Amino acid sequence: MNAPGDIPLHIAIIMDGNHRWASARKMPGAAGHRAGAQRVREVAEHCAQAGVKNLTLFAFSTENWRRPPPEVRLLMDLMRRVMDHDIDELHRRGVRLRFIGERSRFQADMQERMTHCEVLTQSNDRLNLTVAVNFGGRWDIVEAARRLAHLVQAEEIKPHDIDEENFARATSLSYLPDPDLLIRTGGDHRISNFLLWNLAYTELYFTDLFWPDFDEAAVDAAMKEYASRKRRFGGR
Repeated sequence: MNAPGDIPLHIAIIMDGNHRWASARKMPGAAGHRAGAQRVREVAEHCAQAGVKNLTLFAFSTENWRRPPPEVRLLMDLMRRVMDHDIDELHRRGVRLRFIGERSRFQADMQERMTHCEVLTQSNDRLNLTVAVNFGGRWDIVEAARRLAHLVQAEEIKPHDIDEENFARATSLSYLPDPDLLIRTGGDHRISNFLLWNLAYTELYFTDLFWPDFDEAAVDAAMKEYASRKRRFGGR
């Protein structure tokens, strides 16, 4: 395990490979998504035990609506099940759960569940767990620009007041520091329209492991690789 100073304060994960994990085992795609949901709980707990304070997971992108309708329905049902059956355990373990993304496209019962989970866990501080649903990095930047434009229109700020700091405050993840480490499972080497604003100086780590196979040892390997890197942020 890494020394405390080597532990990233904020890890973001693109959880990829559920369907391919199932296909490799000649199982239906639903089995992969269920295994992936189980892995979320295990990885979140391991990160908390390791001293990671903030964990952000890319669960459902704005582009994922293009998947076959049965798969989308399955993913929605899994999200409901997690919010119904796992939230009490997350709360007991001191996890604060928040969601980022455009919620209006979700059915009313889903939106109500998200709000319930956020209110229930709002005083917890062991781990900040953020789940990005119906989220896209470009959407986030456009929304931030729109918020600032409204402030200018209302004469609450002036155009020259808009700088990087103020823009960052208008983004969805403004309540957290930028991710120190981004992990993507599944073998692809891209960020797929995730936290475009927030990943400017994030260390990127790609693994061929499918998400259901990304266990505690894999988390430790990613953090060990992170600890070996020198972060210069454009300096020397």
